[in-house]
Amino acid sequence: MIMNRRFLFVLGSARPDGNTELLARRAAEQLPPDVEQQWIDLTAHPLPDFEDLRHDSDHVRPAGGSAGLLLDATLAATDLVIASPLYWYSVSAHTKRYLDHWSGWLRTPGLDFKATMAGRTLWGVTALAHEEAAVADPLAGTLNNSAAYMGMRFGGVLLGNGSRPGDVLKDTEALARAKTFFAGEAPFARFPYESD
Repeated sequence: MIMNRRFLFVLGSARPDGNTELLARRAAEQLPPDVEQQWIDLTAHPLPDFEDLRHDSDHVRPAGGSAGLLLDATLAATDLVIASPLYWYSVSAHTKRYLDHWSGWLRTPGLDFKATMAGRTLWGVTALAHEEAAVADPLAGTLNNSAAYMGMRFGGVLLGNGSRPGDVLKDTEALARAKTFFAGEAPFARFPYESD
C-alpha cells in the first residue's frame, strides 16, 4: 500500500513565529498542493517529562492530550520535519522531550512504532545565530542517528542564520536552499560508524 505523502512539522521553538518556523514555512511552500501538511507547536501542546518505565511496567498508548495528538500525527506522517532552533548546539528542550517520548512509544504493546516509522523520512530545519554551520553538527547528529535507529530515511538539515525575529528572511542562501529542500528522495540514514 502506497501512502500519499503527509508532512508533519513539529515546531520546537520557545518563541512563536521564530526564525526556524519561518524557514520551515518557506520550504513547505514548495510542496505540491496535494501533499498534506500538519503543523504542531510543542509549546501549544506541551508533553510531560518523559518517565522511563521500560523495566517497571508496560507502556499504555496515550488516549488523548498532547501525547495522543503527537503520537497519532507522528504515525500518520510519511515525512516528519523537526523544526527546532539550535539551543546550546542541539535541539530545544521541547524537541528533546518529544524524541524522548519515542522511547515509550517503542515499548507500547501493539503499536509497532519502530516498524511503522521504518522507511519514512525525517528532516530537520534549524536557525542558528552563528556564522559557522558546523556548530549545528550535534543537532544534525541527533536527528540522523535517531533516523538510523528507526530505519528511517534522513533528508538532512536545512540551516538558516538568524538571531532577532525575522533575521532568517535576510539569509538569501537559506531561502534558496528552502526552495528545493524537500525535493527528491532522501537516502536511508546511517550511523557514522557504518561504512559505505
